[in-house]
Amino acid sequence: MTVTAVPASATRLELPPLKLGPLTIDTPVVLAPMAGITNKAFRRLCREYGGGLYVAEMVTSRALVERNRESMRIISHDEDEKVRSVQLYGVDPKTVGAAVRMLVEEERADHIDLNFGCPVPKVTRRGGGSALPWKTELFTAIVQAATREAGRGNIPLTIKMRKGIDEDHLTYIDAGRIARDAGVAAVALHGRTTSQFYSGTADWDSIARLREALPDIPVLGNGDIWSAEDAVRMVRQTGVDGIVVGRGCQGRPWLFGDLQAAFEGTDRRFRPGLKEVADSFYRHAELLVDYFEDEGKALRDIRKHVAWYFKGYQVGGELRAALAAVPTLEVLRGLLDQLDPSAPYPGADAEGPRGRAGTPKRPALPDGWLNSRELDENHRAMIAAAELDVSGG
Repeated sequence: MTVTAVPASATRLELPPLKLGPLTIDTPVVLAPMAGITNKAFRRLCREYGGGLYVAEMVTSRALVERNRESMRIISHDEDEKVRSVQLYGVDPKTVGAAVRMLVEEERADHIDLNFGCPVPKVTRRGGGSALPWKTELFTAIVQAATREAGRGNIPLTIKMRKGIDEDHLTYIDAGRIARDAGVAAVALHGRTTSQFYSGTADWDSIARLREALPDIPVLGNGDIWSAEDAVRMVRQTGVDGIVVGRGCQGRPWLFGDLQAAFEGTDRRFRPGLKEVADSFYRHAELLVDYFEDEGKALRDIRKHVAWYFKGYQVGGELRAALAAVPTLEVLRGLLDQLDPSAPYPGADAEGPRGRAGTPKRPALPDGWLNSRELDENHRAMIAAAELDVSGG
């Protein structure tokens, strides 16, 4: 992998290791759980470049308790993953507590995160994800149940959340304090609201405000970190104890090498040529075959990564289309062999945002959800029936 240098004065940053209960994360970087992305295969690729905490895809508490086959696959880890990190989603305190208890008693995780940041309509319309902290009593009950069960095994539990539902319904300061008082090990904030989805610009000032409001626990910042330099700027601007990377690493597992270098104060940066990207893409596909134990499923899964890996590189339209429909590893190898192995790193064209940001939209919420911060009887009944299987979503 090609490695170059950048001006050290712009990137030098000394940040201590991240402490999460008994865990010490030497590089204060967290891979955000992403549906269909942060499976065991992708986590291995990222870990090979740099240190950090690598979180598995979100899994639904009820599906986990019921030992749904796909949910059990989602929480699987390689034997050499030093910290097995799992993210749970749930809207019922008893079910979330039972899922945490299962993970602790069966020694399936070393770190557990709770999802209060997902803006996807199928989650928020049930009152979950980023919609849930609006209901203060429910949020408190879930976090307390989870920290109580995690504490039985001395497993650090963290939460990831958004600013709120929209600018008129912000929850992050209240939620952060509730979580701290319940005993969470850290709080991560994505500087966007539910209504923003992934559009616009992340509000790093809100992350700074949360850092100031919670001086006694680690606070992590998330949103618009596309490079090591972005991470450095966020830490300097907000004072956070670490950063959380989501879409910025899609198609770029080597970003974690850049991040580790930046936090160590060195000027090493990965600048892969086309051959190196192609080799990483093929390795990703191979790892997915091992993960799914099904070549066809693995190759269908790798297709969504094509645009991310080859962003900015000279890859013809017909070849891109063929890669996005690749059926087997053998065909994939043949297609990648058509690329120019001498093509260099394209510079800025390969950097910046990945994926679709979308546009602001009205959040999908249960009827009457914003009328009060307390649950009414209809919402209580809905919550009782809302533990659907949306693992990974």
